Amino acid sequence: MATNAPAWSAAGRRRAAVAAVTAATALSLLTASGAAHGLPDHQAEAATVSGGVVASDHDGFTGSGYVDYDDEPGGYVEYAVTAARSGEHTLVFRYANGSGVDLPLALTVNGRRAITASFPGTGAWTVWREVTAAVTLEAGGNLVRATAISRRGGPNADRLTVDDTDDEAPTPPRRLRATAKSDTSVSLAWEASTDNVDVVGYDVYQHGQLMTSVPGTTLTAAVTGLRPATTYDWTVHARDATPNVSQASNNVVVRTDAPAPDDQAPTAPANLRATGRSAGSVTLSWDAATDDVGVTSYQVLRDGAPAATTDATTATVTGLTAGTGYRFAVRARDAAGNLSEPGDEVIAAPGGTPPPGEPRPGAVTTLREGTDVPWGLAFLPDGSAVVSERERFALYRLSPDGTRTDLGRVPGAQATNGEGGVLGVAVSPTFATDNLVFVYHTAASGNQVVRARLVGDRLAGWTRILWGLPKNRYHNGGGLRFSPDGRYLFVSTGDAQNGSFGQNLNINAGKILRIFPDGSIPPDNPFPGRAIWSYGHRNVQGLAFDSQGRLWATEFGNNSWDELNLIERGGNYGWPGCEGNDGYCEDSIPPKATWPTTAGGPSGLAIVNDHLFIGTTVGQRLYRLRIAGSDVVDQQVYFQGRYGRLRTVEVDREGDLWLTTTWDLDEVVGNDRVLRVDIEYSGS
Repeated sequence: MATNAPAWSAAGRRRAAVAAVTAATALSLLTASGAAHGLPDHQAEAATVSGGVVASDHDGFTGSGYVDYDDEPGGYVEYAVTAARSGEHTLVFRYANGSGVDLPLALTVNGRRAITASFPGTGAWTVWREVTAAVTLEAGGNLVRATAISRRGGPNADRLTVDDTDDEAPTPPRRLRATAKSDTSVSLAWEASTDNVDVVGYDVYQHGQLMTSVPGTTLTAAVTGLRPATTYDWTVHARDATPNVSQASNNVVVRTDAPAPDDQAPTAPANLRATGRSAGSVTLSWDAATDDVGVTSYQVLRDGAPAATTDATTATVTGLTAGTGYRFAVRARDAAGNLSEPGDEVIAAPGGTPPPGEPRPGAVTTLREGTDVPWGLAFLPDGSAVVSERERFALYRLSPDGTRTDLGRVPGAQATNGEGGVLGVAVSPTFATDNLVFVYHTAASGNQVVRARLVGDRLAGWTRILWGLPKNRYHNGGGLRFSPDGRYLFVSTGDAQNGSFGQNLNINAGKILRIFPDGSIPPDNPFPGRAIWSYGHRNVQGLAFDSQGRLWATEFGNNSWDELNLIERGGNYGWPGCEGNDGYCEDSIPPKATWPTTAGGPSGLAIVNDHLFIGTTVGQRLYRLRIAGSDVVDQQVYFQGRYGRLRTVEVDREGDLWLTTTWDLDEVVGNDRVLRVDIEYSGS
């Protein structure tokens, strides 16, 4: 068309308005150019053309030309497209229409009428726009025909692209069962999942940890390297090529067989070295020993006598005298109780000066027994705490003298037979005036954050402020923490057992989120219009701020490393490509501390005088680290194995710690405790 042609040019082109019948859900005018993601472009000039010619008079087309429809109805452009799956697809037509009137096209797919698409004027023949239409394609080859129905023909056609995105997850695998077991292995089988495209793989999890993966054509898996006489909880997830991940299969609990007689001791640990010192302690590290079955723990000797036991390759020996040299050695132990010979000795002396006001755990008292998986804990202004019970969906007030007052259950809360339920709790910084309590919990539609007013001894007026967070059996996140200025609520989410969510900025899973207390999104968040503050996380639970207002977070790893991270605005923390410092970590922010997953499970996090206290579930210990600039140093270990799985750590107004235990792996209801740890401060 000539750029300066009249509304109906010498060719009779550019017509009066023609009303087009459009499908309400199918069409929209796009102002941005470019192809939809999915299949390659289909240039109009390379398609089958009838009642039109290939031209190149007007600039801005993307191929070698465009199709100029004849100035009469019946002309068409027919594109041959291939779809990877059957179902609804989005067609994106790029066109120009300088006539000022609509030039609709009738769309057919494989000879069947699909829809009539409106192609409004674009202002000039050199201005190109995009129109989308939703149609059903078959897997494989398809013929898409766009036929002019106006007496003035159709618009100038540049190209067609097809958005072939698949967002439908496979169905959960069925009838998961154990088919064989030994003292160190379990064999599993299941029935196939179905998918709208294809199942490409199955992932086998043991209590939320990925153990192995098999192709989509394989319906069995064998997991080796397990511990004898140990109970394991198995589930399987199906995965397609996108990847979309199914919900969990039924779970199967299997106990490995008792070990065969074993009288072979492990090798002696090697390369013992002192890696840290304080005024009264020495931290040691060594290389792992080997065993014909497996090393289960290490015994640290001080001057020939046992001083510590650990299942990691590091330990801190306390109660030492500054300036005195001690001889240290380490022995390895296996499941049968065989002890290796001591490895090479190292002589080390404690030294260094602790900072003023150093917080040191002292006496421990039990505030409350008989509670069940107490997950969240937050303090009210009167010094009592609001505590959540994950599996009972209940909240109660716990006073400093141990008195429990039930506050009610969370409406709509659901369990996941794993890590879902009623999780984190936060009390409004302005509770004295608004009486608000915030709760993170699992619901039918996913994980969500709600709030309610505490009036007397009841929570009422439940309001949902953040919802649609993906859920699964494990990796549901659940941490809540207000910023020091009280303006923002930070929320930690898990990846819902779909590692790809960690890097997907369109999904709030595997993230730390930042919202206002009413659920709205702050305008200065790093990704406009999104609640995301940081991403690339697997399963963050603990959140806390230091004296500089910086956010720290604890994160559960998969099979290798748990992490402590210093959170940066808009930061990428690497998951799923990077775990700890292993994998592809080039573009991610490294953790400030890591622990082997066998010695970690870092859940609760509290900061006292810039000392981090971290409660661990798997490690069953309390870590303490001191913040030094942007790093952490002087790791100490407390209560190892003494109180079981430690979940939540919070600081009360007296400066003491409250800890919760969560024996969520056993079948006993109500066997957890809330503990208070008296903190002694040096110089006070």
